[in-house]
Amino acid sequence: MFEALLLDTARRSARYLEGLDQRTVAPTPQAIEALRTLAGGALPEGGLPAERVLALLDEVGSPATVASAGGRFFGLVIGASLPAALAANWLANAWDQNAAFENTSPVAAALEQTALRWLLELFALPPECGGAFVTGATLANFTALAAARHALLAREGWDVEAEGLFGAPGLRVVVGDQVHPSVRKALGLLGLGRDRGERVPADEQGRMQASALPALDARTIVCTQAGNVNSGASDPFAAISLRTRECGAWLHVDGAFGLWARACPATADSVAGVECADSWAVDFHKWLNVPYDSAAAFVRDAGSLEASMSLAPVPYLVEGAGRSPCRFTPEFSRRARGVDVWAALQHLGRDGVAELVERCCRHARAFADGLRAAGFEILNAVTLNQVVVEMGSAERTERIARALQADGRCWCGPTRWNGRAALRISVSSWRTSDADVRRSLAAIIEIAREPGA
Repeated sequence: MFEALLLDTARRSARYLEGLDQRTVAPTPQAIEALRTLAGGALPEGGLPAERVLALLDEVGSPATVASAGGRFFGLVIGASLPAALAANWLANAWDQNAAFENTSPVAAALEQTALRWLLELFALPPECGGAFVTGATLANFTALAAARHALLAREGWDVEAEGLFGAPGLRVVVGDQVHPSVRKALGLLGLGRDRGERVPADEQGRMQASALPALDARTIVCTQAGNVNSGASDPFAAISLRTRECGAWLHVDGAFGLWARACPATADSVAGVECADSWAVDFHKWLNVPYDSAAAFVRDAGSLEASMSLAPVPYLVEGAGRSPCRFTPEFSRRARGVDVWAALQHLGRDGVAELVERCCRHARAFADGLRAAGFEILNAVTLNQVVVEMGSAERTERIARALQADGRCWCGPTRWNGRAALRISVSSWRTSDADVRRSLAAIIEIAREPGA
């Protein structure tokens, strides 16, 4: 039963992936219309055979996907899945492990611990850091900032996990003007307020201005950024860390995709000083190109991470002698995310990760050079994998973005940067080739020059 179904799944999946270069990046209107017939039905009284369920998903669902697993999707910051990571993900799902404890899944616990160690080596972060695999940047920021909240309040003699924030000593939060919404959401979930953060002005590339930091103290969390979501620029971590260390403030880095610059000699200088922070958040379904969803939080003080995520003893749960992953994460029951990451790192190695980062940055520069040569203004210094190009008014930019997506040769989205409407190009996929860049450049230039665009 299992073998036939899973072999059919493998065939359908391979056919889907191999066909991405020949299809439009966005689904066609016809595919969306067909999807309504699949998604709009009533709960069936009787079930369907598993092979028929799979066929429906593939025949109706596959055409209705956005081809973000291909090489011509440049919206958001989304990587495709490396073959090794995708295969490991399939096998880990077949294992169906609960990665909460070592004794519920020895393999998940062991590979997770190894992957965390390798990542600390790759990013050249302190080896004593604690780490937690979570779903994405929002939960990674949440987890790291929970550790920060614990540590700062513990210094004041307050047990925030036991007592909550009612009557607790006040904490301050400092953020840059270009803070990402995922950080603000995490702060809100932690009871620190999405909008209470003291704002620090940013320069023309979106970098926090260290000289404009307010007076800091030991009850302050400073949230910085590696990889601005528009420009790709990173905050001046070395200068900011001098201020935070002086007074015992906590320095956090939202490095969802920008922390990967640290893993490549050609880009490492763009995040100089990032190792001076107290905590970091990073995504793996972005530049490491593993399947959704996958991210991690790292905290220099592993004890604060564990204390902030602690759980009360449960008589029926007997933990093994080794590390219990759930003591470092918000989730109790959780899938074995570390397996995908371990597989990607085992496959690429240090040199392969560096080459992947450098290649995407080279593609971004090619986009910028091609668009500049065609007469368009590039609004950011293209130091990483992000390109922001002006297309005219907000209305014109929206029209061009919609036309590009409907055309199907590539997928880019609109943005606003320093008060100006623009088109944003994010290059994060291992599948993006020189030919993909040329094809996409031709589409952008052609559509932007069409009458009425």
